Amino acid sequence: MKRSLRFLTGILVFVSSTHLFAQNYPSKSMKVLVGYAPGGAVDLVARSLGQNLSAQLGQTIIVENKPGAGTNIATKQVIDSPADGYTFLLAANALAANMALYKPQPYNAETDLAPIALIGHVPVVIATNTKGRFKNLADLVKYAKSNPDQVTFGSPGNGSTPHMALKLFEQVSGISLRHIPYKGGAPAITDLIGGQLDLVAINMLEVAPQVKSGNLQILAVMNSKRSALFPEVPTVAENGFPKFEASVWYGLLAPAKTPAVILDRMHDAVDKALETQSMKDQLSSVGGEVTPVSRQQFADLIKSEFKRYEKLVREANIQPD
Repeated sequence: MKRSLRFLTGILVFVSSTHLFAQNYPSKSMKVLVGYAPGGAVDLVARSLGQNLSAQLGQTIIVENKPGAGTNIATKQVIDSPADGYTFLLAANALAANMALYKPQPYNAETDLAPIALIGHVPVVIATNTKGRFKNLADLVKYAKSNPDQVTFGSPGNGSTPHMALKLFEQVSGISLRHIPYKGGAPAITDLIGGQLDLVAINMLEVAPQVKSGNLQILAVMNSKRSALFPEVPTVAENGFPKFEASVWYGLLAPAKTPAVILDRMHDAVDKALETQSMKDQLSSVGGEVTPVSRQQFADLIKSEFKRYEKLVREANIQPD
Protein backbone atom coordinates (compact mmCIF):
# COMPACT_ATOMS: atom_id res chain seq x y z
CA MET A 1 0.00 0.00 0.00
CA LYS A 2 2.81 2.43 0.94
CA ARG A 3 4.59 1.63 -2.34
CA SER A 4 1.40 2.34 -4.31
CA LEU A 5 0.89 5.62 -2.47
CA ARG A 6 4.48 6.68 -3.18
CA PHE A 7 3.99 5.82 -6.86
CA LEU A 8 0.73 7.78 -7.04
CA THR A 9 2.30 10.73 -5.23
CA GLY A 10 5.19 10.68 -7.71
CA ILE A 11 2.78 10.79 -10.64
CA LEU A 12 0.86 13.69 -9.10
CA VAL A 13 4.07 15.65 -8.46
CA PHE A 14 5.23 15.02 -12.04
CA VAL A 15 1.90 16.10 -13.53
CA SER A 16 1.79 19.17 -11.30
CA SER A 17 5.37 20.22 -12.11
CA THR A 18 4.81 19.63 -15.83
CA HIS A 19 1.66 21.76 -15.74
CA LEU A 20 3.48 24.52 -13.85
CA PHE A 21 6.38 24.37 -16.31
CA ALA A 22 4.01 24.65 -19.25
CA GLN A 23 2.34 27.68 -17.68
CA ASN A 24 5.68 29.47 -17.17
CA TYR A 25 7.20 28.55 -20.56
CA PRO A 26 8.88 30.36 -22.16
CA SER A 27 10.55 32.51 -19.52
CA LYS A 28 13.55 33.81 -21.51
CA SER A 29 14.68 34.56 -25.04
CA MET A 30 14.78 31.74 -27.58
CA LYS A 31 17.15 30.96 -30.45
CA VAL A 32 16.45 29.60 -33.94
CA LEU A 33 19.50 28.36 -35.86
CA VAL A 34 19.57 28.53 -39.66
CA GLY A 35 22.19 26.61 -41.64
CA TYR A 36 22.23 29.19 -44.42
CA ALA A 37 23.61 32.70 -44.93
CA PRO A 38 21.40 35.75 -44.27
CA GLY A 39 19.08 36.84 -47.06
CA GLY A 40 18.17 33.44 -48.47
CA ALA A 41 14.76 31.79 -48.48
CA VAL A 42 15.27 29.80 -45.26
CA ASP A 43 16.61 32.87 -43.45
CA LEU A 44 13.64 35.00 -44.57
CA VAL A 45 11.15 32.36 -43.45
CA ALA A 46 12.91 31.99 -40.08
CA ARG A 47 12.84 35.73 -39.42
CA SER A 48 9.20 36.10 -40.40
CA LEU A 49 8.24 33.15 -38.21
CA GLY A 50 10.43 34.45 -35.38
CA GLN A 51 8.65 37.82 -35.35
CA ASN A 52 5.27 36.14 -35.15
CA LEU A 53 6.29 33.69 -32.42
CA SER A 54 7.90 36.49 -30.43
CA ALA A 55 4.62 38.41 -30.42
CA GLN A 56 2.70 35.29 -29.39
CA LEU A 57 5.07 34.01 -26.70
CA GLY A 58 6.20 37.32 -25.26
CA GLN A 59 9.90 36.53 -25.64
CA THR A 60 12.65 37.62 -28.04
CA ILE A 61 13.36 35.14 -30.85
CA ILE A 62 16.97 35.37 -32.02
CA VAL A 63 17.68 34.01 -35.52
CA GLU A 64 21.30 32.88 -35.73
CA ASN A 65 22.86 32.04 -39.11
CA LYS A 66 25.33 29.15 -39.03
CA PRO A 67 26.13 28.30 -42.66
CA GLY A 68 28.64 25.61 -43.57
CA ALA A 69 29.06 21.90 -44.31
CA GLY A 70 25.76 21.82 -46.20
CA THR A 71 23.83 22.96 -43.05
CA ASN A 72 25.43 20.22 -40.91
CA ILE A 73 27.10 22.76 -38.60
CA ALA A 74 23.80 24.31 -37.56
CA THR A 75 22.07 20.94 -37.31
CA LYS A 76 24.74 19.44 -35.05
CA GLN A 77 24.77 22.51 -32.82
CA VAL A 78 21.04 22.15 -32.22
CA ILE A 79 21.38 18.41 -31.61
CA ASP A 80 24.04 19.13 -28.97
CA SER A 81 22.07 21.95 -27.32
CA PRO A 82 20.14 21.53 -24.06
CA ALA A 83 16.70 20.05 -24.70
CA ASP A 84 15.02 22.81 -22.70
CA GLY A 85 12.86 24.46 -25.34
CA TYR A 86 15.07 27.45 -26.00
CA THR A 87 17.08 26.31 -29.04
CA PHE A 88 15.49 25.31 -32.34
CA LEU A 89 16.45 24.53 -35.93
CA LEU A 90 14.77 25.97 -39.01
CA ALA A 91 15.59 23.29 -41.57
CA ALA A 92 14.88 22.48 -45.20
CA ASN A 93 15.31 19.40 -47.42
CA ALA A 94 19.04 19.25 -46.69
CA LEU A 95 18.14 17.83 -43.28
CA ALA A 96 17.00 14.61 -44.97
CA ALA A 97 19.39 14.69 -47.93
CA ASN A 98 22.56 15.05 -45.85
CA MET A 99 21.96 11.75 -44.09
CA ALA A 100 22.28 10.11 -47.51
CA LEU A 101 25.02 12.36 -48.91
CA TYR A 102 27.63 12.40 -46.16
CA LYS A 103 29.68 9.41 -45.06
CA PRO A 104 29.80 8.69 -42.21
CA GLN A 105 26.25 9.82 -41.63
CA PRO A 106 26.48 13.13 -39.73
CA TYR A 107 23.36 12.54 -37.62
CA ASN A 108 20.09 10.64 -37.54
CA ALA A 109 17.20 13.08 -37.77
CA GLU A 110 14.75 10.46 -36.49
CA THR A 111 16.58 9.96 -33.19
CA ASP A 112 18.60 13.18 -32.75
CA LEU A 113 15.87 15.72 -33.43
CA ALA A 114 12.20 16.20 -32.57
CA PRO A 115 9.96 17.55 -35.35
CA ILE A 116 7.76 20.45 -34.27
CA ALA A 117 6.01 21.82 -37.33
CA LEU A 118 6.14 21.90 -41.10
CA ILE A 119 5.96 25.54 -42.20
CA GLY A 120 5.58 25.50 -45.95
CA HIS A 121 6.79 24.64 -49.43
CA VAL A 122 8.52 26.71 -52.12
CA PRO A 123 8.88 25.35 -55.66
CA VAL A 124 12.12 24.40 -57.34
CA VAL A 125 12.03 25.56 -60.95
CA ILE A 126 13.86 24.81 -64.19
CA ALA A 127 14.80 28.14 -65.78
CA THR A 128 16.56 29.16 -68.97
CA ASN A 129 17.70 32.32 -70.74
CA THR A 130 14.87 33.92 -72.72
CA LYS A 131 17.25 33.95 -75.71
CA GLY A 132 18.08 30.25 -75.33
CA ARG A 133 17.06 27.32 -77.53
CA PHE A 134 14.38 25.95 -75.17
CA LYS A 135 10.93 27.52 -75.12
CA ASN A 136 9.24 24.82 -73.04
CA LEU A 137 9.99 21.59 -71.20
CA ALA A 138 9.11 19.44 -74.22
CA ASP A 139 11.84 21.22 -76.21
CA LEU A 140 14.36 20.43 -73.48
CA VAL A 141 13.44 16.75 -73.21
CA LYS A 142 13.44 16.24 -76.98
CA TYR A 143 16.84 17.89 -77.46
CA ALA A 144 18.43 16.22 -74.41
CA LYS A 145 17.38 12.75 -75.55
CA SER A 146 19.13 13.32 -78.88
CA ASN A 147 22.13 15.01 -77.25
CA PRO A 148 22.89 13.27 -73.93
CA ASP A 149 25.20 15.14 -71.53
CA GLN A 150 25.35 18.16 -73.85
CA VAL A 151 22.83 20.38 -72.05
CA THR A 152 24.38 22.12 -69.04
CA PHE A 153 22.52 23.04 -65.88
CA GLY A 154 23.77 24.97 -62.89
CA SER A 155 22.68 24.53 -59.29
CA PRO A 156 23.61 26.01 -55.89
CA GLY A 157 25.95 23.03 -55.34
CA ASN A 158 26.39 19.27 -55.32
CA GLY A 159 23.71 17.69 -53.19
CA SER A 160 21.66 20.89 -52.94
CA THR A 161 17.89 20.52 -53.11
CA PRO A 162 17.67 21.94 -56.67
CA HIS A 163 20.48 19.60 -57.81
CA MET A 164 18.62 16.63 -56.35
CA ALA A 165 15.35 17.81 -57.88
CA LEU A 166 16.75 17.93 -61.40
CA LYS A 167 18.45 14.55 -60.97
CA LEU A 168 15.04 13.15 -60.05
CA PHE A 169 13.65 14.71 -63.22
CA GLU A 170 16.44 13.15 -65.28
CA GLN A 171 15.42 9.74 -63.93
CA VAL A 172 11.72 10.07 -64.73
CA SER A 173 12.27 11.70 -68.15
CA GLY A 174 15.09 9.45 -69.31
CA ILE A 175 17.48 12.29 -70.14
CA SER A 176 21.05 12.97 -69.06
CA LEU A 177 22.27 16.54 -68.46
CA ARG A 178 25.67 17.91 -67.48
CA HIS A 179 25.69 19.37 -63.99
CA ILE A 180 27.76 22.45 -63.15
CA PRO A 181 27.78 23.03 -59.38
CA TYR A 182 28.13 26.58 -58.00
CA LYS A 183 28.67 28.03 -54.54
CA GLY A 184 25.12 29.31 -54.27
CA GLY A 185 22.37 30.21 -56.69
CA ALA A 186 23.42 33.79 -57.55
CA PRO A 187 26.56 32.92 -59.58
CA ALA A 188 24.66 30.23 -61.48
CA ILE A 189 21.98 32.75 -62.43
CA THR A 190 24.67 35.23 -63.54
CA ASP A 191 26.23 32.63 -65.85
CA LEU A 192 22.83 31.65 -67.24
CA ILE A 193 22.09 35.27 -68.12
CA GLY A 194 25.58 35.54 -69.63
CA GLY A 195 25.05 32.49 -71.84
CA GLN A 196 27.53 30.17 -70.09
CA LEU A 197 24.76 27.76 -69.06
CA ASP A 198 21.69 26.28 -70.73
CA LEU A 199 19.60 25.93 -67.57
CA VAL A 200 19.49 26.41 -63.83
CA ALA A 201 17.67 24.39 -61.23
CA ILE A 202 16.91 26.73 -58.36
CA ASN A 203 14.23 27.74 -55.87
CA MET A 204 11.72 30.28 -57.12
CA LEU A 205 12.81 32.96 -54.63
CA GLU A 206 16.19 33.41 -56.28
CA VAL A 207 15.09 33.35 -59.90
CA ALA A 208 11.86 35.40 -59.66
CA PRO A 209 13.40 38.89 -60.07
CA GLN A 210 15.20 37.90 -63.29
CA VAL A 211 12.04 36.28 -64.66
CA LYS A 212 10.03 39.42 -63.94
CA SER A 213 12.71 41.57 -65.63
CA GLY A 214 12.56 39.40 -68.76
CA ASN A 215 16.08 37.98 -68.59
CA LEU A 216 15.02 34.44 -67.71
CA GLN A 217 12.11 32.12 -68.43
CA ILE A 218 10.80 29.31 -66.21
CA LEU A 219 10.27 26.14 -68.24
CA ALA A 220 8.50 24.23 -65.48
CA VAL A 221 7.63 24.34 -61.80
CA MET A 222 8.72 21.20 -59.95
CA ASN A 223 5.96 21.54 -57.37
CA SER A 224 2.79 19.45 -57.34
CA LYS A 225 0.75 22.44 -58.50
CA ARG A 226 1.30 25.75 -60.23
CA SER A 227 2.71 28.70 -58.32
CA ALA A 228 0.56 31.74 -57.62
CA LEU A 229 3.61 33.88 -58.41
CA PHE A 230 3.80 32.62 -62.01
CA PRO A 231 0.44 30.93 -62.62
CA GLU A 232 1.05 30.72 -66.36
CA VAL A 233 3.98 28.31 -65.90
CA PRO A 234 2.99 24.60 -66.01
CA THR A 235 4.28 22.00 -63.58
CA VAL A 236 6.51 19.08 -64.52
CA ALA A 237 3.54 16.80 -63.85
CA GLU A 238 1.44 18.72 -66.38
CA ASN A 239 4.18 18.15 -68.95
CA GLY A 240 3.56 14.41 -69.01
CA PHE A 241 5.27 13.22 -65.81
CA PRO A 242 2.38 12.45 -63.45
CA LYS A 243 2.83 12.91 -59.69
CA PHE A 244 6.30 14.42 -60.07
CA GLU A 245 7.05 16.67 -57.10
CA ALA A 246 10.35 18.09 -55.85
CA SER A 247 9.70 21.28 -53.89
CA VAL A 248 11.69 22.84 -51.06
CA TRP A 249 10.08 22.44 -47.65
CA TYR A 250 10.80 24.27 -44.39
CA GLY A 251 10.22 23.05 -40.85
CA LEU A 252 11.01 23.72 -37.21
CA LEU A 253 12.74 21.11 -35.02
CA ALA A 254 14.22 20.81 -31.53
CA PRO A 255 16.77 18.57 -29.78
CA ALA A 256 15.44 15.03 -29.44
CA LYS A 257 14.80 14.98 -25.69
CA THR A 258 12.82 18.21 -25.57
CA PRO A 259 9.72 17.59 -23.38
CA ALA A 260 6.53 16.82 -25.28
CA VAL A 261 4.71 19.67 -23.52
CA ILE A 262 7.16 22.12 -25.14
CA LEU A 263 6.92 20.49 -28.55
CA ASP A 264 3.13 20.67 -28.43
CA ARG A 265 3.19 24.28 -27.25
CA MET A 266 5.54 25.30 -30.05
CA HIS A 267 3.59 23.30 -32.64
CA ASP A 268 0.41 25.15 -31.69
CA ALA A 269 2.24 28.49 -31.79
CA VAL A 270 3.63 27.79 -35.27
CA ASP A 271 0.23 26.66 -36.56
CA LYS A 272 -1.27 29.87 -35.20
CA ALA A 273 1.47 31.86 -36.95
CA LEU A 274 0.72 30.10 -40.24
CA GLU A 275 -2.88 31.30 -40.02
CA THR A 276 -1.77 34.94 -40.09
CA GLN A 277 -1.79 36.93 -43.30
CA SER A 278 1.81 38.04 -42.74
CA MET A 279 3.12 34.46 -42.88
CA LYS A 280 0.94 33.60 -45.87
CA ASP A 281 2.21 36.72 -47.65
CA GLN A 282 5.84 35.90 -46.79
CA LEU A 283 5.60 32.43 -48.34
CA SER A 284 3.58 33.60 -51.34
CA SER A 285 6.11 36.38 -52.02
CA VAL A 286 8.71 33.68 -52.75
CA GLY A 287 6.27 31.56 -54.73
CA GLY A 288 5.33 29.18 -51.93
CA GLU A 289 2.53 28.47 -49.52
CA VAL A 290 2.04 27.54 -45.89
CA THR A 291 1.37 23.83 -45.37
CA PRO A 292 0.59 23.06 -41.71
CA VAL A 293 0.47 19.38 -40.72
CA SER A 294 0.68 17.37 -37.50
CA ARG A 295 4.00 16.66 -35.79
CA GLN A 296 3.75 13.01 -36.85
CA GLN A 297 3.09 13.95 -40.46
CA PHE A 298 6.18 16.15 -40.45
CA ALA A 299 8.23 13.27 -39.01
CA ASP A 300 6.85 10.98 -41.73
CA LEU A 301 7.84 13.52 -44.39
CA ILE A 302 11.46 13.62 -43.17
CA LYS A 303 11.59 9.82 -43.16
CA SER A 304 10.15 9.48 -46.66
CA GLU A 305 12.43 12.22 -48.01
CA PHE A 306 15.49 10.46 -46.61
CA LYS A 307 14.49 7.23 -48.35
CA ARG A 308 13.96 9.03 -51.64
CA TYR A 309 17.29 10.87 -51.43
CA GLU A 310 19.15 7.76 -50.30
CA LYS A 311 17.98 5.92 -53.43
CA LEU A 312 18.83 8.88 -55.67
CA VAL A 313 22.31 9.43 -54.19
CA ARG A 314 23.12 5.74 -54.60
CA GLU A 315 21.85 5.44 -58.17
CA ALA A 316 23.22 8.77 -59.45
CA ASN A 317 26.44 8.60 -57.38
CA ILE A 318 25.97 12.14 -56.07
CA GLN A 319 28.79 13.49 -53.93
CA PRO A 320 28.60 16.50 -51.58
CA ASP A 321 30.75 19.59 -52.18
